[in-house]
Amino acid sequence: MKREELRNIAIIAHVDHGKTTLVDSLLKSSGVFRKNEEVKDRVMDSNDIERERGITILSKNTAISYKNTKINIIDTPGHADFGGEVERVLNMASAAILVVDAFEGPMPQTKFVLREALDQKLPIIICVNKIDRENSRPEEVAEEVLELFIDLEADESYLDSPVLYTSALESSASKDPHEIKDNMDELLDAILESTPLEEGDDEEPFKILISSIDYSDYIGRIGIGKIESGTVYRNEEAFIKNYNRPDKKEHVKIHQLYEFENLSRTEVESSKFGSIVAITGLETLEIGDTICEEEEADPIEFTKISEPTLSMTFSVNDSPFAGQDGEYVTSRQIRSRLYRELETDVSLRVEDTDTTEAFKVYGRGELHLSVLIENLRREGFEFQVSKPMPYYKEIDGKRHEPMEKATIDLETEYQGRVIEKLGKRKGKLVSMEPLGLTDMRLTFEIPARGLIGFRHEFLTDTKGTGVLNTEFIGYKPYCGDIPRRVSGSLVAYEEGATTAYGLFQAQKRGRLFVTPGEKVYAGQIVGENPGGLEIEVHVGREKKMSNMRAGGSDESLILTPARVLSLEEMMEFIDIDELIEVTPHHLRMRKEILDHSKRQKAGGKR
Repeated sequence: MKREELRNIAIIAHVDHGKTTLVDSLLKSSGVFRKNEEVKDRVMDSNDIERERGITILSKNTAISYKNTKINIIDTPGHADFGGEVERVLNMASAAILVVDAFEGPMPQTKFVLREALDQKLPIIICVNKIDRENSRPEEVAEEVLELFIDLEADESYLDSPVLYTSALESSASKDPHEIKDNMDELLDAILESTPLEEGDDEEPFKILISSIDYSDYIGRIGIGKIESGTVYRNEEAFIKNYNRPDKKEHVKIHQLYEFENLSRTEVESSKFGSIVAITGLETLEIGDTICEEEEADPIEFTKISEPTLSMTFSVNDSPFAGQDGEYVTSRQIRSRLYRELETDVSLRVEDTDTTEAFKVYGRGELHLSVLIENLRREGFEFQVSKPMPYYKEIDGKRHEPMEKATIDLETEYQGRVIEKLGKRKGKLVSMEPLGLTDMRLTFEIPARGLIGFRHEFLTDTKGTGVLNTEFIGYKPYCGDIPRRVSGSLVAYEEGATTAYGLFQAQKRGRLFVTPGEKVYAGQIVGENPGGLEIEVHVGREKKMSNMRAGGSDESLILTPARVLSLEEMMEFIDIDELIEVTPHHLRMRKEILDHSKRQKAGGKR
């Protein structure tokens, strides 16, 4: 049997190429919103952090109707750190729309997501987006995508993939690269024509592969997956199995069954093969599980997720200000929350350490780990984290480390200093290509640890105009030591509130991170010393009163504006003997050993 009335499609792209905005346009074109309804941009980015950062972190499901056909759409993340989301949700789709920016062309993550789609033999619809952008080059970019197919050794049939030229902001889709339309009909028609029909037998015993897990405070865990065969009914009994864990077999009952419709889920009595459904009532459900009707049925093979590349240590906060801000502060609460994250994030790894106060957390990159930290602090957790470190592996008795392919777009005048700095970080220049008259694209192979702390330097060196993208390319033999950061830390000498006079004296030593009136403690990092030394400063010093003091003498205290670091900038800045204290309302950097004399005994480290 074939289901003529159903299509399942995933939208894949490099970060910021307009994927989620394109979904907005498809929703509007299908009549989901009233004509006079005010709709916020990127409606699929429902998470607060997603909206603040302008990136998709979690894959989302929606469904629209077009020409009496239901189209299930899966919106996937574009950032490399969340590639695990893409890897596991593509098995719900029967085709993919590859979105590429009409100016930037294929980027590192474009190659990654396309490779994943090709591995699953999904038909591709090429969507060259942002054709309304200044300096767009839609026809050249379409050719570059076809060259990418050749580079990835795709079957020749992919060279005949349909190409659509779109402007997601204008809700326009056309086969003509120079035509702006007022609807998305040509893209919707291409979806109907190019997406294979779901095939199966609704009389067979059912099987569902769970590709995603959601959670509700009211109904608990929600499993999301595609029905591979048969028909599922509400309140039906079933078995949970797992391809990678042959010993797992549980007898369960499906409580509620939902299908996706527009931006919501609709409860249904039954659903048959090809449908993407959400199931409740199965508290032990995990990503990669197969729900099947028969006890003897074989579980469905689940995509192997790529390994993490960075690690951080999460530990209980032991600073002088510990417990003043957070609701959840104990090691038991932190451990429970980290292990709960594993249920929904298959790219993450968590390990216990020798001490009950600390846990090792492995992730796909700095952004992956920083989003986890940000989520925890917003939930009321208080803890501290170490500097991100590469996840080494022993292969044939030798130490190997994760390698990244770094693609850099920048103005030609800045390329010299960037090449020099990446060279010191063991980066190997692979290629240089001109982009227009004044820009250049540099491609490096570099150890993952060589990029830690580089992004901020890079933005400074290119005056904010450079663009850096990375792609994990595998493990290679250890490349040798990389020089540590050049700058040193300004460390508070004693606990108290900062004063304008104390900061004025301290800023002679370097750039400050704190403002007057902030509470600090001994051992807290309050600034950066460009000389590379660790210097203790009295940021709470008061000016002594005297009868010789001249009126208006304090008016000459001019403070340089403090540099307020984001979480990612702190992760880049801290050294191996430093930590970040994370609370719901504060982020502070500190020395691991707060006492000055004990630090000196430890040799200036830790």
